[in-house]
This record gives sequence, structure tokens and C-alpha cells, in this order.
Amino acid sequence: MAQHMKKIQILVTALAMLVLSTGVAGAQGEEPALSAGDTSWMLVATVLVLLMTLPGLALFYGGLVRAKNVLSILMQCFVLAAVMTIIWIVYGYSLAAGEGGKFFGDFSMVMLNHMTADSLSGTIPESVFVTFQMTFIIITPALIVGAFAERMKFSAMLIFTILWTTFSYLPIWHMAWGGGLFADWKVIDFAGGTVVHINAGVAALVACIMIGKRKGYPGTSLTPHNVPFTVIGAALLWVGWFGFNAGSELAADGVAGFAMLTTQIATGAAVIGWLLLEWIISKKPTAVGAATGAVAGLVAITPASGSTTVTGALVIGFASAIACYFCATSLKRALGYDDSLDVFGVHGVGGIIGAILTGVFLREVPDHGVLTQVLIQFKSVGVTIVWSGVVAFVALTIAKYTVGLRVSEEEEDHGLDQSSHGETAYTLDS
Repeated sequence: MAQHMKKIQILVTALAMLVLSTGVAGAQGEEPALSAGDTSWMLVATVLVLLMTLPGLALFYGGLVRAKNVLSILMQCFVLAAVMTIIWIVYGYSLAAGEGGKFFGDFSMVMLNHMTADSLSGTIPESVFVTFQMTFIIITPALIVGAFAERMKFSAMLIFTILWTTFSYLPIWHMAWGGGLFADWKVIDFAGGTVVHINAGVAALVACIMIGKRKGYPGTSLTPHNVPFTVIGAALLWVGWFGFNAGSELAADGVAGFAMLTTQIATGAAVIGWLLLEWIISKKPTAVGAATGAVAGLVAITPASGSTTVTGALVIGFASAIACYFCATSLKRALGYDDSLDVFGVHGVGGIIGAILTGVFLREVPDHGVLTQVLIQFKSVGVTIVWSGVVAFVALTIAKYTVGLRVSEEEEDHGLDQSSHGETAYTLDS
């Protein structure tokens, strides 16, 4: 009896091993299958990132300008969401994600003509991936709006952002995430340090210098008209950024969870760092400072969120607060440029700090070592600065000689809400 039981046990074990090996072999040969869990998370992440622009960024920027210009900010963010949507589906996705060279993709996916309801990108529908990345192209040029707030023509803004998006955002996307130059270098940019923040920040600096200072700058009259709007906008950005960073894993897994954790840690550290500086220097921590510090931390952790450590997130958050604070205050005053809402000071500088420190604080050190990775990160930062700066200069020059960059002094005095859009945000007698 014992011998029979032993034979049966051996047979069952052999059959189990055969089934297991067949299943593994089959799995290795199969294409990735749709994951309902990953898809559900990415649908949520996509909505979160869109929330960052509408209404997050719109309120954050809208509160920082004067009352006579708040609608112009909301209008620019709103319209850019529509314009960038069309650009992305017509040719943007193809030039960014298509097969191509070191700098651009090809035109094989124009109008998304390759895609069906069953098309997959990894374990999620390609349609979800396309829409998720569409929210990135929406927010990136909208970030630049803050640099020339209260003085740029609406038509010039459209010409500039369309040209800059086509010739700077799309190629940098391809270099980093589409198998181009940065991918060959093994640059780590998990969620858009170079693609979004340095890219937009440098363009913002070029734009505010070329357009010139606001009338009355610097002066006490150029103060935020609605700080609660700004704090609410920053809060929406903070919440939405979990979709931005954790969503960039494109899966509901441990890396996404770690990206969410490091995002929260860095943001908290940056808020505390910014407020401590205000407390030490001006003796009063401000609500605008807390909101700006939060955005600085969110920006800086973006490229590192999927690869950094808990300690790294703390350091990146504090470092971004210090660097962005002094750039948005001392450096801007010393150089005399009027970056209205500190786009370069927060997104450009925060992105640079984050991109470089990404190479320092790694959970898994690459074979080529930390120093080499830091040098790789430096190279990607340098290329992004030069590329974005040159494209921004050319795009602004084209806008200047076609429609003109700036509204008249009279229109600036009346405010862009009335002069550009014929509307008023607040009607006191209603």
C-alpha cells in the first residue's frame, strides 16, 4: 500500500511540474495581456494629471495675478488644453513616440491611424496611454504662461506655444521616452524633469526677457489678487501630481507606490524648507510661500520619483526649496528680469536640481556607477537648456514679426481681461 501511494505521489508531482513548465513556457511566448488593474489605475492617473491644469494650474496662476488679468490666465490655460489635444492626436504623438532617429519620431502614427480599440501599450490600452501623455503636453506649455502673464498678446501666445511645442516639447519627449538620444545615454527621467520642467522653465525665461517687464515692475502694485485661489490651485496640483509621478510607471505596482511615497515626502520637505527660509529672512511664513514651496518640491522629485530613496526624496525636497527660493527672489532681482510668476525660478531651477540629484540618490546603482550617472544627467540638462532656449527664441521672433508679442500700454493698463477678451472677472454691482 505504501509503495502504491509513493508511486501516485511521484506521478502527481510529475504532472504538476509538466503543467507548470508548460504554463511558464506559454507565458514567455505570449504578448503582454491587458491588465484590468493597471488600466483602472491609469484611467484615474490620467484624470489626476488633467486636474493639474484644469483647474489646478489655472487657479494657482490666476490667484497670483491682478484682478484685471485673472480671466486671461484662465483663458490661456483652458484654450491650451484644447489646442494641445489636437496637436497631440494630429501629429504630436507620432513625432514623439514614433520610430525615428535620435531627435524626432516619424509620421507613421499621424491621426492615430494605426490604433484600434484592442491596441495595447504594455498592459494597458494604447488609447489610455495616448490620453495620459496628452495631459502632459497640455500642462507643459501652460506652465510657460506664468512667465509673461499680464502683458502678452493672446494671438502671440498661441503662435509661440504651437511652434515651441512642435519643435521643443515633442523632440525632448522623443529623446527621453521615445528611444532617442537620452534613452541611448541611459538618462533617468521618470516623469518629466527634462521633458516638462526644464524644457518649460527655460522657454519661460527666454519669453519673459524678450517680451520685457510689466509696466510698473518692480512695484508694490503687482501683488496677487486672490491668495486663496493660489493655495487651492497648489493643493490641486499636489493631489494631481500623484497621477503625474506614480502614473508614469504605467502600472499599479510597487514602483508606482514608491513614486507616490517619494512625491509626498519631497513635497512636504520643500514646504517646510521654503517656510523656514521665509521665517528666517522676512520673519513671516506666507501662504504664497507654502504653495510655491510645494510646487518646487513636486517639480524636483518628478524625474527621481521612480528611482530615488526615502532619504533622497527628503534631500531633493529641501534642496529644491533652497535653490528655488533664492532664484525666485535674490537672483531675479539681481538680474532684473520679470518672470511674473517665477516659472523659471520654480520649474526651471527645480527641474535642474531634481534631474541632477536623480543620479545621486538611487535605490539601485547602475553598472556604470553613480558618478557616471550624474554626468549623464548633467548632459541631458545641458541639451534641454540649449534646445529649448533656441527654439523659444525662434518661436518668439516669428510671433513678434507676425502679430507682435506685447499688448499696448493702454491695453495693459486696462488689463487683458477687457482688452483681449472683453470680459471682467468680478462685477461689484451685480
